[in-house]
Amino acid sequence: MEEGNARGSKFKRVCVFCGSNFGNRQVFSDAAIELGDELVKRKIDLVYGGGSVGLMGLISQKVHEGGCHVLGVIPKALMPLEISGQTVGEV
Repeated sequence: MEEGNARGSKFKRVCVFCGSNFGNRQVFSDAAIELGDELVKRKIDLVYGGGSVGLMGLISQKVHEGGCHVLGVIPKALMPLEISGQTVGEV
């Protein structure tokens, strides 16, 4: 993603669905963190898969810590598998 000044976006929110694990290469975690930072920089809220672990957890934590709204969408049947500990935002 390009370096530059913080700027807004015509988009108000973005929906991201990704892994509930970290993958087998560090580049996946690095990309998730970079995406979260970019969403915050552009003041874009996040709608995501609702999990608190893995790549989903990394992105949601970054966006939430940056002050943007986070909305997790997850079936109740998956909650015990995908949520570990404290959730961020609204689930």
